[in-house]
Amino acid sequence: MPTTAPAEKTPLKIGPHAVQPPVVLAPMAGITNAPFRTLCREFSGGKGLFVSEMITTRALVERNEKTMQLIHFDESEKPRSIQLYGVDPATVGKAVRMIAEEGLADHIDLNFGCPVPKVTRKGGGSALPFKRPLLRAILREAVSGAGDLPVTMKMRKGIDDDHLTYLDAGRIAVEEGVTSIALHGRTAAQHYGGTADWSAIARLKEHVPEIPVLGNGDIWSASDALRMVRETGCDGVVVGRGCLGRPWLFADLVAAFEGRTDDIARPSLREVAEVMVRHAALLGEWIGDEARGVIDFRKHVAWYLKGFAVGSEMRKRLAVASSLSELRSGLDELDLEQGWPVGAADGPRGRTSGNNRVVLPDGWLRDPYDCAGVGEDAELATSGG
Repeated sequence: MPTTAPAEKTPLKIGPHAVQPPVVLAPMAGITNAPFRTLCREFSGGKGLFVSEMITTRALVERNEKTMQLIHFDESEKPRSIQLYGVDPATVGKAVRMIAEEGLADHIDLNFGCPVPKVTRKGGGSALPFKRPLLRAILREAVSGAGDLPVTMKMRKGIDDDHLTYLDAGRIAVEEGVTSIALHGRTAAQHYGGTADWSAIARLKEHVPEIPVLGNGDIWSASDALRMVRETGCDGVVVGRGCLGRPWLFADLVAAFEGRTDDIARPSLREVAEVMVRHAALLGEWIGDEARGVIDFRKHVAWYLKGFAVGSEMRKRLAVASSLSELRSGLDELDLEQGWPVGAADGPRGRTSGNNRVVLPDGWLRDPYDCAGVGEDAELATSGG
């Protein structure tokens, strides 16, 4: 594993925004809300770029109440970064113009990586780049409507190994004025299984040297991030599942890219417990209801406790806590003097299963230039990529 920071490169620029070190928090539905972004940003010392969870363009244009809450940013978040998901060029254009005209964000990212069947069966997410003209039309509307705001995109290699789209999509993105591209080194068919293909990130970087390329997939530690940059030549990294239950990973990433590769966080269980309570409390403040905040936090419990000696019954008890006091009291019963469980707490987190069947609209793969049949019902409140 690398022990030094990558050779000095031109600082990553997303439009007018310098992202140094070149580290981006990946949008994850139900995860990268304002409270989680706050934690990650605090550990990073405010360095890096932290993207909101995915917002559907139709819901934004219709000013859906829940969606309007999701695009709320803390005053300390600069730049404010929103990821949008849409399938209709006109609706995407309206959403982007709304963001630009109302000053709702400083950066717009577009999601073309979601592999979830209920999205791909409608032609959305990672299925969409196969239809080259539709992809071009969406990007053109977005860049046109954004004004001075930078527009970026995140995508996968393609639908499956027989239908790779990332090189064509990258060239279209350059031609339409996209500022940078993030590539998850998996196909939609892989979902989150197997191993990410970092060589595809290297090929994309060679294919579109005009703009920054960011790599995504299987970054579980700061050393993984350094290795990806060295092996692929990419301009930065996008971290998703690797930070689940580990917001301090962003402290590690900052240290690694700044050459402090020995400055790696190894929190004790007591320190982890303190972060857990703070995370739950922030969720309660954001939602406006402590109990709902703790309930929303439940999905994070297993990620935070991975590798620590915590019995199954206690794990279940913590995962059904409904108040901060209940969460605190349960954590206080643990052996909080446990040190970081090196090895046991490292490696994959979150979804790891693969899925070899991509659900697509009938006849979708017959012609990459026939874009009929993609409707607004492909816009669902889900995420991934």
